Amino acid sequence: MRRRVTFSRNLTLSLSRTCRCYCKYCSFATHGAHLHDPDDVERQLDGAARRGVKELLVLTGERPEVNPEVSRRLAALGHEDFTSYVTWVCTRALDRGLLPHTNLGVLSAEDLARLREVTASQGLMLESVSSRLMRTVHAGSPSKHPERRLETIRAAGQLRIPFTSGILVGIGENEEERVASLEALAAVHAEHGHLQEVILQNFVPHRRYYGEEPAEIADDAASRRWESGITEGPTVPRPSWASPITVADMVRLIAEARRLLPGVGIQVPPNLADWWPELVRAGATDLGGLSANGDHISPEHAFPSPHEVRKRLAGDGVALTERLCAYPQYLDPAWVSQGVLDVVKARYWSFIPRRGSGRREERTVDPELAPGAIERARAGGSLDGQEIGALFAEQRPEVIEDLRLAADELRAELAGETVTYVVNRNINISNVCVVGCAFCGFGQGMRSPDAYEIAREDFVAKVNEAVAFGASELCIQSGIHPDWTLEDYELWLRLAKEIAPQLHLHAYSAMEVDHMCRLAALSPGAVFERLREAGLDSTPGTAAEVLHDGVRQRISPNKLPVARWVEIIEASHRAGLRSTVTVMFGHIEEPWELAEHMLVVRELQERTGGFTEFVPLSFIPFHTLLGRTHGVEEISREENLKHTAVFRLALGRTIKNLQASWVKMGLEAATESLRWGVNDLGGTLMEESISRMAGSYHGVRLEPAQLIAAAHAAGRPAAERTTLYEIRSRHEPIAA
Repeated sequence: MRRRVTFSRNLTLSLSRTCRCYCKYCSFATHGAHLHDPDDVERQLDGAARRGVKELLVLTGERPEVNPEVSRRLAALGHEDFTSYVTWVCTRALDRGLLPHTNLGVLSAEDLARLREVTASQGLMLESVSSRLMRTVHAGSPSKHPERRLETIRAAGQLRIPFTSGILVGIGENEEERVASLEALAAVHAEHGHLQEVILQNFVPHRRYYGEEPAEIADDAASRRWESGITEGPTVPRPSWASPITVADMVRLIAEARRLLPGVGIQVPPNLADWWPELVRAGATDLGGLSANGDHISPEHAFPSPHEVRKRLAGDGVALTERLCAYPQYLDPAWVSQGVLDVVKARYWSFIPRRGSGRREERTVDPELAPGAIERARAGGSLDGQEIGALFAEQRPEVIEDLRLAADELRAELAGETVTYVVNRNINISNVCVVGCAFCGFGQGMRSPDAYEIAREDFVAKVNEAVAFGASELCIQSGIHPDWTLEDYELWLRLAKEIAPQLHLHAYSAMEVDHMCRLAALSPGAVFERLREAGLDSTPGTAAEVLHDGVRQRISPNKLPVARWVEIIEASHRAGLRSTVTVMFGHIEEPWELAEHMLVVRELQERTGGFTEFVPLSFIPFHTLLGRTHGVEEISREENLKHTAVFRLALGRTIKNLQASWVKMGLEAATESLRWGVNDLGGTLMEESISRMAGSYHGVRLEPAQLIAAAHAAGRPAAERTTLYEIRSRHEPIAA
């Protein structure tokens, strides 16, 4: 799978810098009275909400109420202790849709439990298990004793709190002590499973900020960096007690963290050294909160902006995506209080992992529906929406195996044993697009440096290459170009037919046809009449995504509604043009929404009989808005195959051919899908831009021999077909 690195879009609130500890490396803490008053807190929360922040990082000194003046102010505000005030702050943050993550130092189990009700996650750095540091950098800070800190981390696990911890590297410890610190965290995590990430933070010396406010310095440094791109922080001499740290040291620590804490996120700060891309290459998985108002602990070392990080990672083929402060696997009532989870569901539903039904809306799925639905579908019967939804939501391995067998049997009945493929070429004639779909990494604005329109001579060359390759089909699609007319779309068809009249022209999605209708003020039927005259032979059933208007509004509010998509495809069929039909799944859709898609497709096919094949397209998130800012992850291979089988059963006997998209799922999984109801492996493509620009890593071209070999690997004969499923050549497996 493609590497992805996560971050949280947060804002830091240094609620109080008053601290009972005297750590030598800290310039954040003060032993005077420091406390933000409620009005200031409200202003900062309002600002965070306006900036589109999702996480509020509440950062404080430890037990600030030990200072008499802070204690007096808290009492005047009606709070018995500092935890009470933090609880109030978190409640006010939740009211604005901000998810609190608190880091208050060593706390009692009682205080952790109070905060659990109003936080999405909490944290405490272990720093080091070296007790000898209590005589050096931690002198005068009894709560920095490793046993005290492990006690808090362990209590958080017992309370089932999603937790962040980590180690501080370079404060006088040696390499053995660093590894021992990770081992201690691994032991606690093995008990409770609550560590969502560990931070490997290299110590950076900085000056003291006497009489200054670190938050203001951090905010100013962040503003300057995000606006100007200036990245250099100040250089301060390393104290005598500090240990030198190299990138090699950090790379070794990442390897140890991966070994000791498999499945736990490994965070490295991207503002404390310019080596962070190398640490990502070594296996770091997270860059923390790229705080909009800077790093209050190291205030002159501003975080890079998400845009800067994304651009730098792109060269290594790594995608950057947002997460919430609570990692996806912890967004569950067992780990997060209902009040906090309600905010997640209302505001950030797309971050909740796909678990059967109910990420946005709680709907009961009756598991008893699945076995009967499978038996009815095995015989080609029509399933209703509840039955289809139950199959999409199914998680029981034995039921999924029954589902697979039924899909495979129905495939054998309808399509036989032969695995088909088509030798074709894709040409994406322009990526200029005005629609702005959140799931797309292909479309570009007119002024984008990555925008293109194919030149006539390049188009001619590509058509000739397709002929030389032995293609029988040319597939032509583009973005929705604001300046193109119906005549422009006709031009490409005529040009292709002039060069290669033998090629079947499979072109223009329903979205493109809708665009032509509006430009020319013509009905879909009239547009198809003109396109047929220009050389169009069939239409791709793309732009379908999920045929549920609620989903379409969420992922692309400018996309044509379901009724219009149906109208255009139906007009294509009336004009004598066959079409494929697709679904894009594995993003934010719910099982019942996918079920509605299948009902729309099935009913349309029953009316027209115009669909040649059904093509499931699993969502590629990496370079899309949904992936980058909604936390949507790539669907697993297992879920992909299960969905494939459900698509076959949901179609019943209405559409004979079910295609696997090797571009989306990879050739290995596509080969496996031949056991899950699939009878067609699609085309050679020769080039493919839409999935590639979204971050697909499965290539853009296959040779016919590779598709034949895939069919034979599944023990099935292969056949080259035309677009309309006429057989051109057969390839029997070689006998052993």
